[in-house]
Amino acid sequence: MSVAAVLVAAGSGERLGYGMPKALVSLAGRTILDRAIEAFAGHPELAELVVAAPAGSVETIASTVAAGCRLPCAVVPGGASRTESVRRGLAALGDRPEFVLVHDAARPLVPARLISDVVAALRNGADAVIPVLPVADTVKRVADDLVLATVDRTELRRVQTPQGFRTAILRAAYAAAPELVATDDAGVVEAHGVKVRTVAGDEAAFKITTPYDLRLAELLVSSR
Repeated sequence: MSVAAVLVAAGSGERLGYGMPKALVSLAGRTILDRAIEAFAGHPELAELVVAAPAGSVETIASTVAAGCRLPCAVVPGGASRTESVRRGLAALGDRPEFVLVHDAARPLVPARLISDVVAALRNGADAVIPVLPVADTVKRVADDLVLATVDRTELRRVQTPQGFRTAILRAAYAAAPELVATDDAGVVEAHGVKVRTVAGDEAAFKITTPYDLRLAELLVSSR
């Protein structure tokens, strides 16, 4: 039961403010993408890796991947949306892997433990698995600067990646909704009627979106 991963790395990174794709921004001397690739390429469960890269940076990223990936690795141009990038990554995998993990490359410090937990849940029979964290802050529903209600956070969770799926199920869900644009892949399979299991997430797998996030990631790397 082989496991492959699709790294979604086609984001423009506008909110990060570096004027280049986020995947190519330096994180403590290496690109964000390099560190994400390292987390997966060095994991014993992984047999194959596909990177969905910014369309204008495919050749640059392909040379980086070829130099640093010990697994069979491919680089494909990503799409205009995250959903389209995942579609293209899945197409590049073919029918080989039993399971596929989809991961945002903007979460480069994902621990090996989290990858292992997602894979373990798949091997134990889950069709879809996502890592989640509890919501610590009070949550308000707001419109036009006015509070409408305080939301019960008991059942709310923050969702991370990698998200894991039986490859055939994720493919079928995407094929059934060719126009769907979702913020995560679990949303695609949920729309297809698939039950999604959860495992405990990890604060280290946070997403780099703003300069503050990048600085935090640099501090974490330097402390390791």
